This record gives sequence, structure tokens and C-alpha cells, in this order.
Amino acid sequence: MARLVDHFGPCDVKPKRGSPFAALVRSIQYQQLAGPAAAAIHLRLLALFDGAGVTPEAVLALGEDRLRTAGLSRAKAASVYDLAHRVAGGELVLNGIGRVGDDEVVRRLTTVRGIGEWTAHMFLIFQLGRLDVWPVGDYGVRKGYALAYKRELPTPRELLVLGERYRPYRTLAAWYCWRAVDGSAAPPGW
Repeated sequence: MARLVDHFGPCDVKPKRGSPFAALVRSIQYQQLAGPAAAAIHLRLLALFDGAGVTPEAVLALGEDRLRTAGLSRAKAASVYDLAHRVAGGELVLNGIGRVGDDEVVRRLTTVRGIGEWTAHMFLIFQLGRLDVWPVGDYGVRKGYALAYKRELPTPRELLVLGERYRPYRTLAAWYCWRAVDGSAAPPGW
């Protein structure tokens, strides 16, 4: 890990500003897609809102079929719609979610169709700026750890134990694991 820190310098994970709802919509939309494809779909999705902003009410007004015209799959459109329904109905409260503990954030978010632990972890890291998130289900973190320590790819269960040494800054360790996977930026000799 020290070699990664030396090579890549300070970690630059910073929380995003803006609507937690819009961030979750973006997270759902980006799941399991390559960056450029996800970005193109996201731009088409944003265009559906005519600059009014991505809000639960706006999503409900559009409906699932209209969300699909931006390129969302049926499952992702249903997930975004479910999120909007739960937030608009008060079942999922996002106001003040930054003051809630990590486990509770994960518990709340994973009640939404299509939001699993991985999406909740990404929300904790990139929207809320939490420093002690260890996304063991993320292939990039697992692969980066294997590269950094010159070992076989750990299972999520193994990585959970291996990550304890980085507490209370496991997010930073995850960031360096992600950097290790980027072959164009790998330290010499890797």
C-alpha cells in the first residue's frame, strides 16, 4: 500500500455537492455499464428533465416508459421509479442522511429495488464523503488489493478481514486499490 501512496500521491476522494436523490439516480443508471456508455445515457436522461432538475416528483411525472427513452433498461427504469416513489411518499427520507451512520444508510438504501450494498457503498464514499467504507463487493478493489499485495484475487469475505488493518480509513485504501487496477498508471514493476 505504501508503494501505491508514493506513486499516486494524496487520495482525492471528495464528497459531491448536490441532491442525494439525483446522485442515487445517477448511481443506478451507471451500474454495470462502461463509463462512456453510461455518460451518454446519463446526458439523455438529464435532457428529459428540461433543466428542472432530477427530483422524485419529476421522475414520477415522467413515468418508467419515458425514462426508458433515454436508454435505461426496464430494470433500471423500474429502480429509479421505485426510488422516486419511496422518497416522494416519505418512506425513504434523504434529507439529513449525511448525519446517519453508515450501516443505517446502507440499510435504508437497500430497501429500494435495484440498490444493493455496492451502490450504497458508492453513495457513502462519493456523495457523503465517508472515510471508512470498504466495498468488498467491488471487483476493482479486490483486483487492486491482489495487485498491491501480489496475491490471488481475494473473495469478498477474505477482503473484509484483510481490510481491518486500514480502519478507520478504508475508503482511502479502496481508492488506492482502484488506482492500482488502472494499468496505464500502475507503478513501474507492477
